[in-house]
Amino acid sequence: MPTLKLNNKAPIFKGECTGNKTISLSELKGKNVVLYFYPKDSTPGCTTEGQDFRDLKGQFTRSNTIILGLSRESIKSHEKFKKNENFNFDLISDPDEKICKQYDVIKEKSMYGKKYMGIERSTFLIDSKGKLVGEWRKVKVTGHASEVLEAAKELNS
Repeated sequence: MPTLKLNNKAPIFKGECTGNKTISLSELKGKNVVLYFYPKDSTPGCTTEGQDFRDLKGQFTRSNTIILGLSRESIKSHEKFKKNENFNFDLISDPDEKICKQYDVIKEKSMYGKKYMGIERSTFLIDSKGKLVGEWRKVKVTGHASEVLEAAKELNS
């Protein structure tokens, strides 16, 4: 299990995403990247989080920052979620949890007394040189996208 360290190189990822594309961190050099991991398409918290990033996308763009959402759902599920919510950024599908494991976001969770392994809502900010400069774990959705935006703006000052 890789250990993530701030100010070190971010784990290089490559994955299938919406829009019938494959996206990799190495292709995004020169741009800051928000990579946010969320548990499940079309659930209340995940929908709100995506809407918040959507609504702030213009400000992220002005800060030279791309937004990418990632969960384990299929591309088909992601396409539907993206269309229904008018998301203006891509969603990466990680059904084999390869990228999730690189970023250490698969954690033991509990619902109704049952334990299971799932994505812990987490966000990472990677600078234009591929360095991990921000990390948020156990994210609470309210106000989170704005907090990440402030961190992204600071990269350009």
